[in-house]
Amino acid sequence: MAMTSFLHPYLDRCRLVAILRGVRPDEVEAVGEVLAEAGFAVIEVPLNSPEPMDSIARLARRFGETLLIGAGTVMTAAQVRQVGEAGGRLIVTPHADVTVIAAAKAAGMAAAPGFFTPTEAFALLAAGADALKLFPAEAASPAVLRAIRAVLPPGTAVLPVGGIDATNMKPWLDAGAAGFGIGSSVFKPGDSVQTVAAKAATLVAALR
Repeated sequence: MAMTSFLHPYLDRCRLVAILRGVRPDEVEAVGEVLAEAGFAVIEVPLNSPEPMDSIARLARRFGETLLIGAGTVMTAAQVRQVGEAGGRLIVTPHADVTVIAAAKAAGMAAAPGFFTPTEAFALLAAGADALKLFPAEAASPAVLRAIRAVLPPGTAVLPVGGIDATNMKPWLDAGAAGFGIGSSVFKPGDSVQTVAAKAATLVAALR
């Protein structure tokens, strides 16, 4: 289990992963700029966004030296390869597919797959997952996270994703969350760059 993964220094810098679902290539660099200014260190472009590989390539060119850029909603090993070719270094899935994780690790990428049960969590860790995404967090609770963490290997990074915002992070952190994936609370299609900047600042302040 790669607990010394290159993902972890980025999470140490900021425990929030910005999920830019629906972002367009023509706006992604400006959005990335304000996220970086706010302190975010990891940006994920879900593959069900418009022209996601273009957005990932633009982010990787602009911020690849300082931020961890990757893809979400990755469903196949072929998509893992495409993300790598675009310059992405992080693979996030909504589901517990060990073949996608194996492809990411073989390509030298970090992997944060989605899980909901202990069975899925252990299978994904055995496949080389660097962190685990508890999804959908709305259907779980901090108590569920605490119970699962009690049986996972020490140091396993679990990031709740789904419905997380500035008002509800503390109970999850108290239960041992290593960080969070943040979607519409930081970006939703139609948001101006100023709106994203304000949302990002609010989230980072709440984390402190």
